[in-house]
Amino acid sequence: MTQARRPTRRAPSRQRKTGDPRRRLVTVGILVAMVMSLFAGRLLQLQGVEAAAYAATAEAERLRTVTIPATRGTITDANGVALATTVDAVTITADQTQIADPVAVAAALAPVLGEPIKAIYNLINGDLRFAYVAREVTPKKWDEVAALRLPGIYSEPTAKRVYPQGSLAAAVLGFVGSDGHGLEGLEYSLDSKLAGKDGQLTYESAAGGHRIPSADSVNEASVPGADVQLTIDRDIQFIAERAIRAKVKESDSDSGTVVAMDPRTGEVLALATYPSLNPRSPESAPEADRGNRAVTEIYEPGSTSKVMTMAAALDAGAVTPNSKVEVPPILYRGGDSFHDHSPHGTLHLTATGVLAQSSNIGMILIAERLGDQALYAYLRKFGMGSTSGLDFPGESAGILPNVNDWGPTNAATIAFGQGLSLNAVQSTSVFATIANNGVRVEPTVIAGTSAPDGSFTPAPAPQRHRVVSAEAAITTREMMETVVSDQGTAPMAQIPGYRVAGKTGTAERVDESCGCYSGYTASFIGFAPADKPAIVVSVTLQDPKGEHYGGVLGGPVFKRVTSFALQSQQVPPTATTVPSMRLTYRP
Repeated sequence: MTQARRPTRRAPSRQRKTGDPRRRLVTVGILVAMVMSLFAGRLLQLQGVEAAAYAATAEAERLRTVTIPATRGTITDANGVALATTVDAVTITADQTQIADPVAVAAALAPVLGEPIKAIYNLINGDLRFAYVAREVTPKKWDEVAALRLPGIYSEPTAKRVYPQGSLAAAVLGFVGSDGHGLEGLEYSLDSKLAGKDGQLTYESAAGGHRIPSADSVNEASVPGADVQLTIDRDIQFIAERAIRAKVKESDSDSGTVVAMDPRTGEVLALATYPSLNPRSPESAPEADRGNRAVTEIYEPGSTSKVMTMAAALDAGAVTPNSKVEVPPILYRGGDSFHDHSPHGTLHLTATGVLAQSSNIGMILIAERLGDQALYAYLRKFGMGSTSGLDFPGESAGILPNVNDWGPTNAATIAFGQGLSLNAVQSTSVFATIANNGVRVEPTVIAGTSAPDGSFTPAPAPQRHRVVSAEAAITTREMMETVVSDQGTAPMAQIPGYRVAGKTGTAERVDESCGCYSGYTASFIGFAPADKPAIVVSVTLQDPKGEHYGGVLGGPVFKRVTSFALQSQQVPPTATTVPSMRLTYRP
């Protein structure tokens, strides 16, 4: 019996495994058609639906908008000499995302900018679209940087504040911050006039970050700030600063001020303080030296205040120059005892002698003839307890207690300059009032402003107030001439060829840390020519060590500054003689 045999299975042929070529071509064609369809759809989407969005994004990445800073106005002295002005500068910035090799870029910038490679690398390495590299470089320096054609390095136009006279009048001018706006002095108080209005510039940049010269730009022009002309005279200011600096160092004082003023107009010709600051690097000065001590620092005036008491008493008819004042060795008021600066027996002085010898006791007795209410009213008219009108930042109005709060001790001390306080400009204004025949003219340092078109606008006329009669003022002036005579307390303030009137002051300083008196304020204030005053000069020294009398310390500074000012202002020598006045009487 035989078994049935299984049919033998043939292996598939290789030709059938690869399939039909025609079928493959159809399949590939379908796939290509699908891809092309998708590509065409995406292209349609890009060109049609999203074209505007992509174009806007690309344009935004090419466009740069920078601020065009307004040119800050120039500050000049009374004669048009620039004290503070603005020059063109460039701020260098970086788009860190465009800098592929920050090490190489930093190495290229370092020798041009004069900075360490590492410092520049830290500024340009990262993913910030905007970073500062260098501020306020000269246009010439930027040209050197631009010549390197470094990707991602940009420039922005800016301006730099410069002070051509160095630190001259620095306390008056103040300074500006990194944003170009004033932070102290006139730079601060006049910022709205000086600043102007910034503009804008929008332009297209190439891939490397450089501006495309042919590309359109959009400009919003900046508006320059106004120029300001001061009443300060550069030359008088220079002499005043040099003189007070030397005296502060010589006397080892904490600080000193000199104020020079035209009593007829209220114009401040010099306003010097020491120590002061360099406006180019204000951060290097202690904070106390960055302001203007002549208006911010208040102190008890001491005997210079006696001029107000005397003028008031003369104006009210309480005394005459020859009124007899018997001055005891000690005077008791309100349970306290009062003395003069040097011990003495009973003196027989005229009212003129009381002023010439600066007797505290004599001035108390004269003030009592006037009365507290009247004295207070006169002090207010002289400007005590009110700001000077200069409008400097941080200016103090001083302190004058209300008369209703006075006791016997207050009335006594205020009569000779203790128990009230003022600043150097206020004290100068008091003497200017006497020099100006009893009319107080508010002090000013602003002569006027010039608009960008060149038109000049004078400053508003300062307010004028009658304080005492012309007769009382002239009499007070003649009495003050005895102070600088050989019989007075300040013969060292005499100026050959000119009649000089003045008053010394040596006051105890209030120490706020202990609420007590510690040290002295030494001062001398005067004017010349005494018969026709053209200039008033005050000198104040805070806490001198050793010699502390106002006539000895302040008199020589007054003489130097006033002598120069009289010559520079071409004031002719005095043609009249000093009137003879009695200082004592026989009982």
